[in-house]
Amino acid sequence: MNQDTDIQLSGPFKANDGNGRSVDIKALRIFDEGYGVVDLYVDLAAAASDGLHRDQKLISEISARLRTLGYKGPDLTAGDPVIQEKRLIVLDTPDEFLSFAVRQGFKDLAAEFDDE
Repeated sequence: MNQDTDIQLSGPFKANDGNGRSVDIKALRIFDEGYGVVDLYVDLAAAASDGLHRDQKLISEISARLRTLGYKGPDLTAGDPVIQEKRLIVLDTPDEFLSFAVRQGFKDLAAEFDDE
């Protein structure tokens, strides 16, 4: 990812997966602009095990971390399996995440069409 177009939401922290293993997360990031849809990028310190992007316990702990940062809404969900990488998990965000992302500096390009 190009760091010039990212907004870092969180630095390093540890979370646990459903098997009780500790996962070292380097950062939580989003792109700085988009058309109302915000994906969350979870940078990992080590290669992810297969299916880690679907681990509900891990997703719940990442969502809890975001809540400590001001996010108010339901847990995130697993992203498309095709876009996952060895050291990067991509999670889908619910509609409630957009207002949090905007407060963090995200520019919603679709907002300019709301007046039409």
